[in-house]
This record gives sequence, C-alpha cells and structure tokens, in this order.
Amino acid sequence: MSIIDNTIRFVKQQLETAEGGHDWFHIERVYKNALLIAEGEDCDLTVVKLGALLHDIADSKFHDGDETIGPKTARAFLENEKAEEDTIVQVIGIIENISFKGGNFEKEFHSKELEIVQDADRLDAIGAIGIARCFNYGGFKNRALYNPGMPPKLNMSKEEYKNSQAPTINHFYEKLLLLKDKMNTETAKKIALERHRYMENFLSQFYAEWDGER
Repeated sequence: MSIIDNTIRFVKQQLETAEGGHDWFHIERVYKNALLIAEGEDCDLTVVKLGALLHDIADSKFHDGDETIGPKTARAFLENEKAEEDTIVQVIGIIENISFKGGNFEKEFHSKELEIVQDADRLDAIGAIGIARCFNYGGFKNRALYNPGMPPKLNMSKEEYKNSQAPTINHFYEKLLLLKDKMNTETAKKIALERHRYMENFLSQFYAEWDGER
C-alpha cells in the first residue's frame, strides 16, 4: 500500500470517535477540496495530500488546548512510514499553521502547500456544511444558539478565541464570515464567494424567524 493509503487508514482509525464536525468525513472533504485547488497550483501534491489528511489528526480543541499533540502524532506516523524528512517538515508546518486562532495568528511557516490545505480547510468551515459543523460543535459544547445580549467579539487574541464560550451565532462573525477574504488561492476565492453568500442568507432567515417576522 502507498503512504497515502496507509495515512487514510491511520486517520480513519484515529478519528473513529471524533466529534461530527472534525471526524473522518471532515478530513475527506478537506482532502477533496485540496486536490481541486491543487489542480491550478504549482505544488508538491504528496505534501498537499498528507497535509490535508493529517491536519486535524489531534485537534487541540479536543486535547485540553495542547497544540503539540497533532504535530507529534503526525511525525511519529510519518517516520514509521519512512517518509523523507523534508516531507515531514512540510507536513508539520501545515499542521502547526493551518488554524484560524482568532484571525490574528502570525504564521511562522509559509508554503504553497500550506496555502492550498488551509484554503481547503477553510472552505469546509463555510457554506451549508460550515453552518452544520458550527451548530454541531456548539451543541457538543452545550452553547446557546444565540443571545442578543451577548454581541460578537471581534479581534480577539489567540487565547481569548480559544477560551470563548460565546453563543454559536457569534462564531459566524468571529470567524466564518471573515474567511472569504482570507483565502489564498484564486480557486478557493471563487468557491468561497458563493458559500459566503449562502451564510449571509441563512443569517437573514435566522434573525427573521427569531424575531417572529416569518
């Protein structure tokens, strides 16, 4: 079996009991998005594939905020697969720098492969699936759907963003609606525009129903 096949099998096993918005199917969607975006980019496709498959192998949200577990898990797996060190470094760079983290996070690693996988991951956070994932995670954390008395908090620090307990609707303004303008590639920018509009229409309908207008 190829390293990609082995990685798919490994990720499926690792995420077998994961929260619904961060499970194997999320990884699969990001993988497909990444392949689509990569078609128009000059990149190392193996790094893109491995980065997409391993980007959420141990999300810090589900490991008491520990951001080192994901990179360590990925490195141990890739070393066991006899991957080249340069490939491992590239994949770890993607894992460590892909997250939104409040939008004020300065990346310490830059590559075309990171841009592609980051766009692929961000596309899965917006549109219809993004809405579903957002409310699924809010339910997982037992958060309120919406509270008019708790407005969104913009420009949060990384720590404030990580520790936020705000209602789910706030997350649209604190992250999801910001992602359209943070895409790196032209392919992702075009896809994001339509998904962004879908979220705006959803919010208009949500507020109308909340206020008993329709």
